[in-house]
Amino acid sequence: MGLNHFCPGSASLKRDITLTIKTCPDCGGDVELFSIDFKARCERCGFVVYNNLQSCVQWCKLAKECVGDDVYESFRNKSEAPKE
Repeated sequence: MGLNHFCPGSASLKRDITLTIKTCPDCGGDVELFSIDFKARCERCGFVVYNNLQSCVQWCKLAKECVGDDVYESFRNKSEAPKE
């Protein structure tokens, strides 16, 4: 299944877990990503595919713990930037 890292906020989720099939940008293989997965490795070539980080950083209270301070601040700053 290629599941490598689960979101620490997933235990407190009151949402349905969904499955998304993404195309590996390296080899074109299918990569299964559940909504509680942070990332998954392509079983065909090993390329790491990430879930939609910006989305979880917006709503998850444990996002900073999951992605780290630098990534968290980067995504928060992008989402809070004024729209032109």
